[in-house]
Amino acid sequence: MRAMTQPPPSSRCGKCGGELRLKLIEAADRGLDLENETLVCAKCGLEQSLTVSHDQKMPHIKVA
Repeated sequence: MRAMTQPPPSSRCGKCGGELRLKLIEAADRGLDLENETLVCAKCGLEQSLTVSHDQKMPHIKVA
């Protein structure tokens, strides 16, 4: 089991291994309850966009 302080491997940049941080969440398809998430590497600045299913148990948050 990994330590609670280490982020999961999927939150690492594929280019440099830096930490991926959430930048933006936008609705992708309300009918299918999908969201577009934009992540930015804290080390090299590379942006990645993912389309994910919205977790009904997770409240919506505002990202600065």
